Amino acid sequence: MSVVVENTHGWFLDACSLIDQGYVSCFRRRGESRSEKVGRFKRQYFRILKRYGNASKSNDPDHKNQDAEKPQKVTFQKRKQIELNHGEKDSIEFHEKIRCVILEGTKSLVESAKCVGYLQGDLDGVDDIPPCHECNLATLCDMAKELPLVEDDNQESSIQFLEDNNVSHLDLFSYVTENPSEQAKLTILMGDEYIIPPHAGFLLSDFSRMRPLLHCGRKFDVIVLDPPWENKSVKRSRRYNSLPSSQLKRLPVPQLASADCLVVTWVTNRPSHLRFVRDELYPQWGVEPVAQWFWVKVSTDGNFVFPLDSPHKKPYEVMVLGRFRSEFQTSSSEMPVVEVPPVPDQRLIVSVPSALHSHKPPLAEVLKPYTKEDPKCLELFARSLQPGWTSWGNEVLRFQHNSYFTLTPASH
Repeated sequence: MSVVVENTHGWFLDACSLIDQGYVSCFRRRGESRSEKVGRFKRQYFRILKRYGNASKSNDPDHKNQDAEKPQKVTFQKRKQIELNHGEKDSIEFHEKIRCVILEGTKSLVESAKCVGYLQGDLDGVDDIPPCHECNLATLCDMAKELPLVEDDNQESSIQFLEDNNVSHLDLFSYVTENPSEQAKLTILMGDEYIIPPHAGFLLSDFSRMRPLLHCGRKFDVIVLDPPWENKSVKRSRRYNSLPSSQLKRLPVPQLASADCLVVTWVTNRPSHLRFVRDELYPQWGVEPVAQWFWVKVSTDGNFVFPLDSPHKKPYEVMVLGRFRSEFQTSSSEMPVVEVPPVPDQRLIVSVPSALHSHKPPLAEVLKPYTKEDPKCLELFARSLQPGWTSWGNEVLRFQHNSYFTLTPASH
């Protein structure tokens, strides 16, 4: 039940179940022996039992208080005597425009989810959140930049395959690495064990080494991006290196996209980033903006994880959806046009978020109705893999480390 409910407002997702779909069966090979396993992403990471901070009842999506329907006045207590700057005014204006969409849609989806037995509050038998695995992949990518890219004249493809557990010979920085199996594989890479979903491909690199992705011989029908946007909290926390907006224009999206490719970009709640995507980035790539969606984060009892009207952190994030309109697109018999349904605007994806930073819910299920049949899908700036998808980033295997999964013997 990965899509718990769907209605005219959007979808309520069980993000953990969506992840698990790729690990119904996986195996580890040791020499000549092979052990069958079933993998599940640890439920502890989705154990968000209460709201962060002191959210009032008026911000509860299944509230009974009629006054909650009225927008709450946003105040900045620490700056009462100081005039709001342009960015703060911009953020308040944007929030007021979408507040009713978020509140009404979340209330509807949460109530529907509760009607089917989801969102029961406390999760009995679920342990505390375990410590996160220390990821050094970005550091490895920096080191790999000192190495020359493999350029073999006899090389027919920039794709290499995980054939068995002995993968010490693989060059993860010069090739797209792919699991060709119908099962997930537990594989030792760079001294750590990672779980690779079936038919998932990945390239571990940064901007300077994207060439293998361009040479893999594929055009993609869906491209999802989660850029490391610049903001103050990222600079303070130093969780990851951010990227200036201007550099995003250099991403080779036009070279990777098929005709009418659906492009989805995760955007922070800063209106300036939203405008940049719609007015600069997408036009640079030849992408036409067609819709704006929201990911709304709720706790296991259905409350927003932050107060809806908080001036600091919001319980939602924004996605901008667009269609790649290639100048070479044609309706000739050589390149038949595949009709795709229009994308509805102002849809919500509601889910209990992961406690892992920047761990977004998989979008494959909700995007499926708006793509062609059996689409080729790509995620840029990925930190995890999805079955059948190709992923790129300097931490692309971060959440594939075996420490994030519970592995049990498969029943026969």
